[in-house]
Amino acid sequence: MGTADQIPVTVLTGFLGSGKTTVLNHLLRQPELNGVVAIINEFGEVALDHLLVESSEDRLALLDNGCICCSVREDLIETLADLASRRADGTIPPFHRVLVETTGLADPVPVLHTLMTASDIVGRYRIDGVVATVDAVNGTHTLAAHSEAVRQIAVADRLLVTKTDLAADDALARLDAQLAAINPVATRSHVRNGIVDPAKVLDAGLFDPAARCADVVRWFDLAAQAANTPQHHGDHHCDGEACSHHSHHAHDTGVSSYSLIIDEPIQREAFARWLDYVAALRGEDLLRFKAIVHVAEQPDAPMVVHGVQHVFHPPIALAGWPSADRRSRLVFIVRGIPRQIIENTLCKFAAVSRAAIQRPAA
Repeated sequence: MGTADQIPVTVLTGFLGSGKTTVLNHLLRQPELNGVVAIINEFGEVALDHLLVESSEDRLALLDNGCICCSVREDLIETLADLASRRADGTIPPFHRVLVETTGLADPVPVLHTLMTASDIVGRYRIDGVVATVDAVNGTHTLAAHSEAVRQIAVADRLLVTKTDLAADDALARLDAQLAAINPVATRSHVRNGIVDPAKVLDAGLFDPAARCADVVRWFDLAAQAANTPQHHGDHHCDGEACSHHSHHAHDTGVSSYSLIIDEPIQREAFARWLDYVAALRGEDLLRFKAIVHVAEQPDAPMVVHGVQHVFHPPIALAGWPSADRRSRLVFIVRGIPRQIIENTLCKFAAVSRAAIQRPAA
């Protein structure tokens, strides 16, 4: 199968809270992306991102409950193979491109290695390019603290620097210089509110790891070795709630994800008071927070809240509930914040009864 016959795959990566889903949401509303399927991966017990992307169900596939560099890699292969087969036999509408959004904690190298080597899909798909989102406000700190973020930038063909309206000019200039030092060949675009020209994302050309720095080539070599080691995923293991790596391409020690479901409506002001308290108490360790909240004052339209460390974006009211489930769902990706602390503070500051807080089944 020649390159012209293969379906191009664009990998959208970027650290937690850097705006991947916002960019994806914008892109899928553009006419240039008609006939595109999006595959969304989440790190957490409750899947939310696919509910926040405004698109028909036949254009979305969800890989949940794991980082995409672990067991979900097998699900990715299965999903892509299934999509290609259904496209060929006409059981789904034809599509001409796939967008894969990785979880914010994913090392993208194993994903790309899978796309280039998995026998079930290698003849049907090709990597069109890697696009990485970078948070202009938290980017410098993130790069210093998280090796995954550095890898996401190093392998990218194109970089989207998001939230530029929230960053000071001098801080933005320093971040741009830092990104250029990590990956001098990637094009950079500044993005506000996820609005980006599809031409700056699509058709980046075939991905070639050899064209990147020596570290990237080494990471691909390690990914190849891991893929050939039975019963291992690059010297790490998943324990269900957090994915712990023991190699140099590890997720940060102590990073975990957990979710809460709240059965009763929450007062808007009480919820805002709780957010302020959590940000003040442990904001540095709140790597990512996202929630669909049943607000007592507005029961017919949920409120969507996104947070990264100390920064919470203004809540967004959806036009209506995306599903019949009207419970509030909160997802946390944290470093060293016990679940019990979150539950206790919800009861104290958000006036949520302890009986209403549910932990998703394992």
